[in-house]
Amino acid sequence: MTKKEILFDEAMLQLENIVRQLEQGDVPLESAIELYQKGMELSKVCSDKLQKAEKQLVTFMDENKEDAGGVHE
Repeated sequence: MTKKEILFDEAMLQLENIVRQLEQGDVPLESAIELYQKGMELSKVCSDKLQKAEKQLVTFMDENKEDAGGVHE
């Protein structure tokens, strides 16, 4: 996999395609190993992106709570 930044949706599509190929069972062993390795890399990319998005949302929500907490009517 290249160092180029891949979008979450692209990674998920590629991962789904790999799973589909592996589930068919007619992939030669060497290709299956390569597909599995690429799938694991894509899985990590997706997981990392989800964790980053979660942290951003938590930070955003915390900032909004602080902003809302300081407003009195």
